[in-house]
Amino acid sequence: MIAGSDLLRAFKQLLRDRAGNFGILTAISIPVLAVAGGIAIDVTNMSLSHSELQAATDAAALASATALADGSATTTTAKDLANNFVLGQMSNYLAGNTDAANSLKAATTTTVTKTTDSSGNSGYSVVVNASYSMSVNSMTRLIGQNSMNISASSTSVSGKTSETQKNALSMYFVLDRSGSMDETTDTVNAEQPTICTKTRQNGTCKTTATNYYTKMESLKIATANLAAQLNSADPNMMYVRTGADSYNSVAQTPTALAWGTSGVTSYVNNLTSSGSTNSAPAFTAAVDALTKTSTTSGLTYEQLQHKDKSGVINPTMYIVFMTDGDNNVSNADTKTKEQCDKARSNGIHVYTIAFMAPENGQALLKYCATSTSDYFTPQSAADLFKAFTTIATETSKQMTLLTK
Repeated sequence: MIAGSDLLRAFKQLLRDRAGNFGILTAISIPVLAVAGGIAIDVTNMSLSHSELQAATDAAALASATALADGSATTTTAKDLANNFVLGQMSNYLAGNTDAANSLKAATTTTVTKTTDSSGNSGYSVVVNASYSMSVNSMTRLIGQNSMNISASSTSVSGKTSETQKNALSMYFVLDRSGSMDETTDTVNAEQPTICTKTRQNGTCKTTATNYYTKMESLKIATANLAAQLNSADPNMMYVRTGADSYNSVAQTPTALAWGTSGVTSYVNNLTSSGSTNSAPAFTAAVDALTKTSTTSGLTYEQLQHKDKSGVINPTMYIVFMTDGDNNVSNADTKTKEQCDKARSNGIHVYTIAFMAPENGQALLKYCATSTSDYFTPQSAADLFKAFTTIATETSKQMTLLTK
């Protein structure tokens, strides 16, 4: 048996031994650093998760308020519409996380308040609240924290009073379809998380690998999400017109501006990746489509389309410009910048998305964006989804007023 005094003397000797001090400090610091690293990862994930959820509640509130205003929803069905919209928007982000998805479903609520003015016109306020519990990593659990709560709230108002008038918009997509769009991202394909890499002689799968979204697959999903939000804000296709052109070394055959979003989603879903990169011809086509003027009326053809359909004579014009690379055709940057300047001078609002793009591609898109807040640099498929959702939310505000 070792006496207590012997242990004390041994401990004092260890403290006096400078060679052992480093080992003691290292042993103490390793778990501290591990926990700090785990917390940092979880805080980053929490920030991204909150942004995704906030965008979802914003879109849900806008969609429900619009449906109430145009009579396509009642106060009861508007609640279901908003709740389902949040769950639908978050389904890709929470794919595979059953606990989080169930938590979100249980904690998503919508409140609709109807008001009537002295003339009998109805107005609506829609409040969407959503939250869910996000699991943390094992390092964070060492400090007794097993989960983090993610929450968001959005309010949208709409009405049929004489003071309320919807605006209109025309949006043209300029999208990169060069060969690099076949490259994979680091986001797992939610619909097919794994793929078979080796089969047995009987045809069954022997080994599998994680299946990541390609850039092109990510673009198709992001565009569909944006289109869904515009459709919710304009279910009767009275205020929204969209068109698109894609490019590699040359501009492809575009889909013309038309009411609604079905033409654009179909066009993007059929895109394939090949070739090098030259954004100038496609961006030129976008500017021309939005600014082409009638010689008889003096109005642009887009102004005439909106005037005849909804009576709105000055629709907001948008270009959504995306690339994952940089131009490798002579003078392409210079010519694209000239068209970006032309878009600015014609009042066209330009959103730009440098999707995992190199430095030169980022510089071009930063130049073309209407403002710094209209320039996005997504580094993953999840980031791209968020960028397109943000654009959809901002542009949908043309139809309704988001109060907070």
